[in-house]
Amino acid sequence: MAKKGNRIQVIMECTEHKNSGMPGTSRYITTKNRKNTTERLELKKYNSILKKYTVHKEIK
Repeated sequence: MAKKGNRIQVIMECTEHKNSGMPGTSRYITTKNRKNTTERLELKKYNSILKKYTVHKEIK
């Protein structure tokens, strides 16, 4: 049986795409350790619609 850990799945959404008003969304699913990283994640990921690397922030 798998043990329960502190790692949880989080959804990350592009901030530039959200503010641009273009249709569609750029989202990624990743995991984080809840114990070590209590604040929301903010990573640079590739946005295929805008065709460049943008800042993705964790959403609820």
